[in-house]
Amino acid sequence: MIMQLHLRVESSCVDKNQTTQNSLHLVTEVYTTVSVQMGTKAMLCCPSIPLTKVIYILWIIIVRCQPSCIIAYKVETKETDETNCSGRGITWASSPDLRPDLQLSAVALQHEGNYSCEIAAPDGNFHKAYNLQVLVPPEVIYFPVKNRTAVCEAMAGKPAAQISWTSDGDCVTKSESHSNGTVTVRSMCHWEQSNVSTVSCLISHLTGNRTLFIELSQGTTSTPTSLLTIIYVKMVLLGIILLIVGFAFFQKRNYTRT
Repeated sequence: MIMQLHLRVESSCVDKNQTTQNSLHLVTEVYTTVSVQMGTKAMLCCPSIPLTKVIYILWIIIVRCQPSCIIAYKVETKETDETNCSGRGITWASSPDLRPDLQLSAVALQHEGNYSCEIAAPDGNFHKAYNLQVLVPPEVIYFPVKNRTAVCEAMAGKPAAQISWTSDGDCVTKSESHSNGTVTVRSMCHWEQSNVSTVSCLISHLTGNRTLFIELSQGTTSTPTSLLTIIYVKMVLLGIILLIVGFAFFQKRNYTRT
């Protein structure tokens, strides 16, 4: 059975009271999918068992492109054994004989994967398993281009962001997947209606939504009125130049006579 949860509180465990127990006839493993924003803290809890009854605690961490990390704690001797866990930013939330939960101080993409806690007690083994998903906020850029066209881009987000526009225009949206699991979404829209001067781009993402306002460029095509204005200005400038040249000519002529 898979349960979908989103981790929002950094200092508390997810579904702490949920416990599954192995029997000789049926093994039921409950996987809780936890979504955590990159850069925040996360805490993963073991089954809620009185520590006075615990024999040992075992965490198994399986992430992509790395060897499995195994953390074992034997209660009787208070010994901890770690394999392939160095430098991963994963620690005990407290002393394991007080609190056997794990803490990730700053969640990163390399932490994404499966985390399983097993507690051995005299009356059986108890399991708690998580599938950790890392959310990456996209970097957003937006700008107008010529001919009443605008671009809105959500770069390197995880999962992919969704982009929508108001007012409705002629839009083309493309996605590009990256090797680290993030996705860049780029949307370009064009508006023919001359009465639309400002549009808004809505970027929707699990880490938060943003609304961006863009003033459309009116393009480079001259209207008849603006064309007449340009001609008029050029004629005025030409007249001024002719006056200057004429004045200089008469000044030179007068100087020659004297």
